[in-house]
Amino acid sequence: MIILLPLLLIIVLLIIKNIRIVPQAHAFVLERLGVYSKTWTSGLHVKVPFIERVAKRVDLREQVADFPPQPVITKDNVTMQIDTVVFFAVSDPKLYVYGIVNPISAVENLTATTLRNIIGELELDATLTSRELINEKMRVVLDEATDPWGIKVNRVELKNIMPPMAIQESMEKQMKAERERRESILRAEGEKKSAILKAEGEKESAILRADAQKIEMIKEAEGHAESIRLHREAEAQGVIRLKDAEALGVKKLLDAGLTTEDIVKIRSLEALEKAADGNASKVIIPADIQNITGFTEGVAQSIRE
Repeated sequence: MIILLPLLLIIVLLIIKNIRIVPQAHAFVLERLGVYSKTWTSGLHVKVPFIERVAKRVDLREQVADFPPQPVITKDNVTMQIDTVVFFAVSDPKLYVYGIVNPISAVENLTATTLRNIIGELELDATLTSRELINEKMRVVLDEATDPWGIKVNRVELKNIMPPMAIQESMEKQMKAERERRESILRAEGEKKSAILKAEGEKESAILRADAQKIEMIKEAEGHAESIRLHREAEAQGVIRLKDAEALGVKKLLDAGLTTEDIVKIRSLEALEKAADGNASKVIIPADIQNITGFTEGVAQSIRE
């Protein structure tokens, strides 16, 4: 009994020692007598002592590998430094453990060679402006190449693109010239718009002045026409009044008892008076002037009465 107790204690210790708890998002690769046996996922597991062992603890979470800058040459023979960042995760722990010796180093070297192949097909300007295209091409190539290693490449990013110093200075000068050109264009467009607005303003001003002169001339013409009309109306009123006065005089003569013949004689005498008042050297006096004179005196006396 005393011998069985230590033996039982040893068995319990061996069992406790061989109990393994696999954390979340991890996997344990188990070997039995040096041969792959199984893969433990998260949870509680017990291995057989002295026969089974945990060969590798694998992290299944997404990992980030930031690789140092790699020298690459573009299609137009420009050498530059590019560093990349690869986001990957272990998709098969067995392949990850037995597929390759050093997976991270393999991914780094594969990334460098893939980057050189892709950049070698592009010129400098295309390299600087085609980051998304380069990233996608690298992701496809790396994901396909790392499948036998149990690695899933989710994303590849070009972190920095560093051209030579001479190229950077040339690019800065080019950008400065481009900014100056845009500034000149904007200034010219502003001056053009200003000139157009000024011309339109002068045009509107000239139209308004012409309209004002036109209105002034129309008003002046209307005033002149109104003046002429009033003058004509005044003359017409004068003629009417004159005719009314003459008619009134004739009426008075008729009321005095004169006949139309007598009135004609009086008018003849008035015409003779007007003729004698001029500069004529000779005046023809009707033969019956004696009768007309006496007649007029009688008419005057009759009118006064």
